[in-house]
Amino acid sequence: MPAQRFARPSEVPGLAARRIAADILDGVLHKHRTLDDQLDGIGAHPALKTLADRDRALMRRLVATILRRLGTLGHLLSRLLDRGIPNDAPRAQSALLIGAAQILWMDVPDHAAVDLSVRLVQADRRAAKYAGLVNAVLRRCAREGAALIDEVKAQTLDIPPWLLNRWIAHYGEATARQIALAISHEPSLDITVKSDPAQWATRLHGETLPTETVRTLLQGPVTMLPGFNEGQWWVQDAAAALPARLFGDLAGKTIADLCAAPGGKTAQLAHGGARVVAVDRSSGRIARLRDNLARLSLHAETAVADALEWHGGSNGAGFDGVLVDAPCTSTGTIRRHPDVAWLRQEADLEALTSLQQRLLQKAVTLLKPGGTLVYCTCSLEPEEGERAIAALLAAETSLARAPIGPSEVSGLAEIVTAEGDLRTLPCHLPHQDPRLGGLDGFYAARLVRRI
Repeated sequence: MPAQRFARPSEVPGLAARRIAADILDGVLHKHRTLDDQLDGIGAHPALKTLADRDRALMRRLVATILRRLGTLGHLLSRLLDRGIPNDAPRAQSALLIGAAQILWMDVPDHAAVDLSVRLVQADRRAAKYAGLVNAVLRRCAREGAALIDEVKAQTLDIPPWLLNRWIAHYGEATARQIALAISHEPSLDITVKSDPAQWATRLHGETLPTETVRTLLQGPVTMLPGFNEGQWWVQDAAAALPARLFGDLAGKTIADLCAAPGGKTAQLAHGGARVVAVDRSSGRIARLRDNLARLSLHAETAVADALEWHGGSNGAGFDGVLVDAPCTSTGTIRRHPDVAWLRQEADLEALTSLQQRLLQKAVTLLKPGGTLVYCTCSLEPEEGERAIAALLAAETSLARAPIGPSEVSGLAEIVTAEGDLRTLPCHLPHQDPRLGGLDGFYAARLVRRI
């Protein structure tokens, strides 16, 4: 047996990244913790800081790949295991998922993927007895896995059935399958720049979208990319950059940005010349928003408050505009946040839609007569978009829809609904390289207070 077999786990290259990946997977799948909570901030995995940048990037990609392909992986492993995935040892389950994902979708030699997964289970007291099983299954995966996946490529296994059924009902089966396909691809990095998108697309080896977002496939820490430390741009999906544009000319306007953190839309509003008050109930998230604005040399007033109880601060006369970027199921962001698909349940909709209605009603009270309300969610669910606005308009006779024209969204007529609202889908903006196509799923509506 090679000498490295007797090395301590910490001395085996790449094992620490996979061990942390296994911990984070367990956090999502068994403890219902979000990826964001485990990767950043006070709840981040404590060992992340010990990883080199390269290993941290590998760990993130590994976890995202598994969550993006979880249904397919489950199907594959069920074909390769006579008795199913062991349920008495979470580390054995994680090791199988980690090994199979590397063999099938990542540039990792099969032997390394198998060996490191075996080491993962050997280091866990409950899972150690499954080391032989993990070894045998993953070796078989290397031989047969690609063919087994080809059998089910036409299926949409990687979207929970409850969610896929909702999309079929609302968008039709063909579009629902296009959405599922778009979600299966690792997304690009989208950047909103202060000026000269073409120049930044060249510097960042990317391209400029019709919306003037810069899209790049560069990987690694964004803090190391040109222009970040100088505050020339911020990370923001191209769809997320659209709602703030619906206020039109911002110069001199007062805008309340409710549920504002982490601040991408706040930055857009401030950069456009508005006086912005950014409101969020989380002091930690507001602190992050302030840090982002400081890096960008932009200014906004901030308030740590529950938007439902906030009375507008010093702006007692009301605001020219209110942006409600409401908490939602976030099902439109699964391509970037694949954990959402497995953490959300259909039962979550009731509480969230109730909160959205209360936020909308609150926003109306903050508007001046003639003021503009922009409501948006990063959800594909009609209850959190079209139906929420229909209910508000039925209840609030002082409001009227101000239809959005294609010219306001760079001529992309396919993202404007018949009613004049914004609806982006992950399958919009197709590209010959799937990684450079797509948008987050967003809904936005613009309303005006008449009296």
